[in-house]
Amino acid sequence: MPESLSDLIEARYRDPQSSTFPLPRDPFPDALTTILAHKSCRAFLPTPLPTGTLEALITAAQSASTSSLFQTWDAIAIQEPEHKSAIATLAGDQEFIRQAPLFLVFCPNLRRLTNLVKQYKPEEDAKALEGMDMFVMSTIDAALAAQNAAIAAEALGLGVCYAGALRNNADQVCKLLNLPPLTWGVFGMAIGYPDLEDRRSGRQVKPRLPMPEVLHMERWSETGQEGNVADYDRALGEFYVDEGKAGRIGWGEFVAGKVVPWEQDGRERIRGVIEGQGFKLK
Repeated sequence: MPESLSDLIEARYRDPQSSTFPLPRDPFPDALTTILAHKSCRAFLPTPLPTGTLEALITAAQSASTSSLFQTWDAIAIQEPEHKSAIATLAGDQEFIRQAPLFLVFCPNLRRLTNLVKQYKPEEDAKALEGMDMFVMSTIDAALAAQNAAIAAEALGLGVCYAGALRNNADQVCKLLNLPPLTWGVFGMAIGYPDLEDRRSGRQVKPRLPMPEVLHMERWSETGQEGNVADYDRALGEFYVDEGKAGRIGWGEFVAGKVVPWEQDGRERIRGVIEGQGFKLK
């Protein structure tokens, strides 16, 4: 397990060209160390969360930046086992969702703004809310809030795992959670204490693409992309060997294969669900 900051940076890249840079300050802030140590946890203990944990996480989420102070997101906390199991079934039937004592569903929300127009400007229509930018903004707001909650959870010693598979059956999720028009469940997050006896709890930091592949100086450039991906294939391959998962195909080939088919476990129907929830996307 990485112990020092240098260990964390090296583990995140497994690539000297990305991990050898001077630290902006010493000692490094604990918040940044928490961020660098992030691992997705897919195995949770049944241990209940301490009283006040949910509220602390939502406070952290509401401390995220929000465009124009519109605050266009909400979260639904799911803790009741049968309800959580029903959500898990719709979200790829993933057991870690059932295991986690808390599952949050993050929902972009333009409904509140619509209601406010009806209250304060009853003679007007909320025309701006029909635009694509408002839809994008609400999705960004939800993502920023969720990431704050994730960092807060990990700072409290908890494990987290995002669940994009919530979108596999987005229409059924809307019905199950009684989501009104102009809201929808964009993703979920399982939260709880990691079961450290289970490898799925995330024992190691998983490498990311080399920094030169994602950091562009002044203008966009794809110079060196093939080499960067090849380096990443090697680094990720080493990670999987350490995890006892040797023999996996390279990342480049894997993601290319994933995006070739139109069918995406139901997510190809997302636009219809979104429009069905009343978003205009003009």
